[in-house]
Amino acid sequence: MYRRGSKGLEVLLVHPGGPFWQKRDAGAWQIPKGKIDNGEELLAAALREFREELGVSLEGTARPLTRIRQAAGKWVDTFAIEGDLDADAIVSETFEMEWPPRSGRIQTYPEIDRARWFPLHDARDKMLESQIPLLDELEAVLT
Repeated sequence: MYRRGSKGLEVLLVHPGGPFWQKRDAGAWQIPKGKIDNGEELLAAALREFREELGVSLEGTARPLTRIRQAAGKWVDTFAIEGDLDADAIVSETFEMEWPPRSGRIQTYPEIDRARWFPLHDARDKMLESQIPLLDELEAVLT
């Protein structure tokens, strides 16, 4: 999601929940994303994942962006949509995992622990390096 405001072009990035990401900031923020269900169309999956991770349903025209491959090898199909939301009011679905490892304790964490609007130059410093080309493409198609 992107918006145009007094600070120029801004993008909404999310910070993953759970203990692995808890203390990470620079290089940890990313676009909302997830897995595609069998038989699901790409855009439908993107809209569903956004709703699950942020608790908000999107409306508007989604613009497909170039498919990227993240550092760990995962392919990510993306869409850009203009909109606005209160990043402090997100409500994410949760997941369970054993933590600490081999402790036998199952704990619950939000998929996304926070969201924030970033001007493009700040977003480049904060987001996963493999997703930065998405910012470049978004800026190019919107200017």
